[in-house]
Amino acid sequence: MAKTELDRRRRQIHKQNELKSDFQNRKVIKILVSSVDYAILMDTILLVLFGVIMVFSSSYYSAGTKEASNYDIYFYLKKQTLWAAIGFMSMYFVSNFNYLKLKKIVIPFYVFCNICLVLVLFIGRTVNGAKRWLQIGPIGFQPSEVSKLAMILFLSYFITEHKKILTTWKGFFLCSIIVAVPTALTAVENMSTAIIIAIIGMSVIFVASPRIIYFVVAAFVGASGIVAMLLGGKSFRMGRIEAWKDPFSDPMNKGYQTIQSLYAIASGGLFGLGLGQSRQKLGYIPEGHNDIIFAIICEELGLFGAVLLITLFIILIWRGVKIAMNATDLFGCLIVSGIIVMIAIQVILNIAVVTNTIPNTGVPLPFISYGGTSLLFMMTSVGIVLNISRYSKEERIR
Repeated sequence: MAKTELDRRRRQIHKQNELKSDFQNRKVIKILVSSVDYAILMDTILLVLFGVIMVFSSSYYSAGTKEASNYDIYFYLKKQTLWAAIGFMSMYFVSNFNYLKLKKIVIPFYVFCNICLVLVLFIGRTVNGAKRWLQIGPIGFQPSEVSKLAMILFLSYFITEHKKILTTWKGFFLCSIIVAVPTALTAVENMSTAIIIAIIGMSVIFVASPRIIYFVVAAFVGASGIVAMLLGGKSFRMGRIEAWKDPFSDPMNKGYQTIQSLYAIASGGLFGLGLGQSRQKLGYIPEGHNDIIFAIICEELGLFGAVLLITLFIILIWRGVKIAMNATDLFGCLIVSGIIVMIAIQVILNIAVVTNTIPNTGVPLPFISYGGTSLLFMMTSVGIVLNISRYSKEERIR
């Protein structure tokens, strides 16, 4: 009896020692996720669908009163819905192959976009006084929108292939040239988009760079360049700054859009006038379905709707940062970082313009503003992020 009890105690002690050893030897391991990030996927779907609804709500009056739209109130809705459908197909396609295959196309894609930026200066279609559109047969697109993604891909590839390049000033200069080429070509006709391209490029370099001093110098050079272009460039840019400082100094011209936007935001209150009930879109805000659409959202859905929309963008950006941090390689990390900065900076600038926090400039609200080129390449960019999320790392205890 005593021997049986002794054997039982020995087995119990042995089992306890095994459990203790297993607990002490547990470690955090990295495992690959096999599916896309569903938070980003659902968030993007909600943003695009919301954008289609708001494009119709903000455009049906102007579409029904213009000969250019054949007096069809559904004109902009049809076009935006078509581009959204194409965007979903593109997003699905690019999210379903190994993103490392993108390395094969980044150089020709970058070169092609820069050639288009040159062509648009000579044979581009003029819209609202600026050459920003390139017409190829029945298809028209803005090369500056496409060049954002091309620059992100090529810069990420270049840094990845030359891992230690950012340890020297020469390497930083070479990376800056990659950013400077599309920035300079875009700045000729579209200063706001050029600034966005520069910020995106510098953000990608910042993520990969071990040295901060590069960006102190770059910030000084960039700020000096912007000031020089404002002082010695086109007069309408200085006019926009004056209108920003005091919109009511020229209420019927340069300050008109800003004033009408602020009226729309103020009249929306907490819960808004109701979907489709905006008064400012009835001929007061020109092109309310474009860059200024956030003002219509505030008027119809109020502060509540605006906060919900901003929350969707915050979730998208947060999940993107997580994917970048958990990417399996530097190439994927830099691509996601660039795309997330591209989305974030446009959201910030668009809302800042509508609320008159910064001078008026043409920056579309991602996924929301009317525009086929912007919507298609934003959705394609998110597709790339979803692709990289398939191979991202998660921490698990084993």
